[in-house]
Amino acid sequence: MRTLSLLKGVPVYNEKTGKILGQVVDLCINNSGQVESLLLDGKGLFQRDRLIPLEEISSFGNDGVMVSCEIEALPMVHTNNAIHFLNSHHGLFRKPVLTAEGEKLGLLEDVYFQEELGTIIGYEITDGFFADITEGKKVVKTNQPITVGKDVIVVDVKP
Repeated sequence: MRTLSLLKGVPVYNEKTGKILGQVVDLCINNSGQVESLLLDGKGLFQRDRLIPLEEISSFGNDGVMVSCEIEALPMVHTNNAIHFLNSHHGLFRKPVLTAEGEKLGLLEDVYFQEELGTIIGYEITDGFFADITEGKKVVKTNQPITVGKDVIVVDVKP
């Protein structure tokens, strides 16, 4: 199980050539609540951000993410499913999170996901700096996909 905060800044390597493809800067999440790909920083002056599909990743290590096939990072294009990013591109970071019953849980801080499957298993919620110090951050676990609206994120926390 990983969080984006632990994965951010980790280099991504091509396992066969040893070439570095970039560093992880964000996660690409689809509307089904699955991590679809990793967003890598653009290397060089005119390079754009690139995506590595999760199915192309052979392993996640503490010091690097390994891509096993002869793939280069793909240009960022939108797929059939609507995609969301956690931190970049007007992402979900610090967006208010409400339950399906209309109760405010706090602001989205991070996601917990299974590397192999890309399944998001929890959402880290903050109530602000002072509340985090006194009470700690909350982790909301749900098996249902989230609903991402323009203003809020809705999670179904029913068992």
